[in-house]
Amino acid sequence: MPYFALFGLAGGFASAVLFMSALAGGPAGRIILYFLAPLPSFLAGLGWGAPSALVAALAASAGIGFVLGGIWPAFVFLVSQGLPIVILCHLALLNRPIGSGVPDEEDAGGAPPLDWYPVGRLLAAGAIIAGSLSVMSLFMLGGDLEQVRNALRELIEKVFAQDLASLRDKPLTGEEIDALARLGLLLLPAASATSWLAGFSLNLWLAGRITHASGRLVRPWPDLAAMTFPPGMVWGLVIAIAFTFLPGYPGLISSGFAGALLFAYVLMGLAIIHYVTRGRPQRPLILWGVYFLLLLFNSWMAALIALLAIAEPISPLRRWPPPGPPTQRPD
Repeated sequence: MPYFALFGLAGGFASAVLFMSALAGGPAGRIILYFLAPLPSFLAGLGWGAPSALVAALAASAGIGFVLGGIWPAFVFLVSQGLPIVILCHLALLNRPIGSGVPDEEDAGGAPPLDWYPVGRLLAAGAIIAGSLSVMSLFMLGGDLEQVRNALRELIEKVFAQDLASLRDKPLTGEEIDALARLGLLLLPAASATSWLAGFSLNLWLAGRITHASGRLVRPWPDLAAMTFPPGMVWGLVIAIAFTFLPGYPGLISSGFAGALLFAYVLMGLAIIHYVTRGRPQRPLILWGVYFLLLLFNSWMAALIALLAIAEPISPLRRWPPPGPPTQRPD
């Protein structure tokens, strides 16, 4: 058996085990295991190529389908976890020769220099995938808004009756559950898209670090702090936010894409802060302070950091000169 297939099978079954453990664990452990479930598949994809990630996706989907006893769970896992990992690993390892592709005279006989797929475009692709998955999850809950609202109502009743029962002195009233269901319907697309993108980004970074340390990562480690988004992405964010004011499904679908793109700009804002503080003696204090405030004032601080990235072209904190070829800088 080829090595890429062998490691793909191992990564896929490891992802399936983590995913099934997340379904059976407690609330805290469930979140951690769910977020780390894609990591073995990402390791296979970055270490042995996108074909290995595809084998991992098929193996994990088959394992989940076998344990849960149905084709539908396997299909959902394949679409929501397996195929996005294949796409992201393929893009991460995508490259082309620089210029004519002919090595310089002094490098005669060597491989031509390569231009690797930019990290900013990789993150943008992840945001589009995350927004699409939020739309898929929305339609899986029901064919109309009332069905989705009822599904959320049942979920809220289950969570507060089982997982969070010890945190309340008395059960929720019907009016309180209805209010939470209405609020959850408004927040669900953006929250789920943000969750997808956060999970993909975290696992892709972890897998990249591990494969780079082991020598299996074929591309040089990029300068993450110098990443830039494709031209026009900010207009995609503006349009998505504007369409969130539409009623019904169009507004909820737009909310999913707006949440993913906004979170991508939060990551870009953090990259800008890392970039402009390089070489400054106050850098550790600034970075610790930013992350502490982000943890303490989650939503407000995230919005400010995203605005920093959106306004970079006219901001005094813009990264200048424009970033050049990828370097080996750690951040």
